Amino acid sequence: MNTSKEEMIRLQLEKRGIYNPQVLQAMSEIDRIDFIPDDMKHKAYDDGPLPIGKGQTISQPYIVAYMAQHLQLQPHEKVLEIGTGCGYNAAVLSKLAKEIYSIEIIEWLHKFAVKNLNNSGVKNIHTRNADGYKGWPENAPFDAIILTAAPPEVPQTLKEQLKIGGRLLAPVGRRSQELVLITRTGENTYKEKILLLVNFVPMTGKARK
Repeated sequence: MNTSKEEMIRLQLEKRGIYNPQVLQAMSEIDRIDFIPDDMKHKAYDDGPLPIGKGQTISQPYIVAYMAQHLQLQPHEKVLEIGTGCGYNAAVLSKLAKEIYSIEIIEWLHKFAVKNLNNSGVKNIHTRNADGYKGWPENAPFDAIILTAAPPEVPQTLKEQLKIGGRLLAPVGRRSQELVLITRTGENTYKEKILLLVNFVPMTGKARK
């Protein structure tokens, strides 16, 4: 029997400790079924990542909600996302912050995300087809930065585009990965906290060199 969206929210999110009401509301308003290929729509609310073509995936709903909750976004904030993917994560974040700037390195995936985001009706997401390693300097600094693909280590270029007090959340590592929360505490100082073990696709482009 296929899982419903309501069951996804109750069993996969609330029962696992997703308590932030704004995050739960965003996960309810943004329908995962709108961001996956037609042949996967019957699995839209399954508890796990799903393939969206050519080795790319849409993240597990719990991980999307978990990362959003740990970013602690405020309605006035500006967010940079590295790895638009199919657009689902950006759409969820768009309900929690004022502006989302999202970069996708893969051209076909960027086009797929733009189509999905247009269809979803969200208006506060700006996308770019480029290597996310350099960030989006002309719109920096950001209140929060989120990576949806794993670099071997977090690029310094991205850390420097955080506001002081800003948060960066990224899966980090080559084979085994840790979800790391970095807070910029001063001009040249950062605080790091490891949240949990994760498994994301590797970040490509300059990050792999």
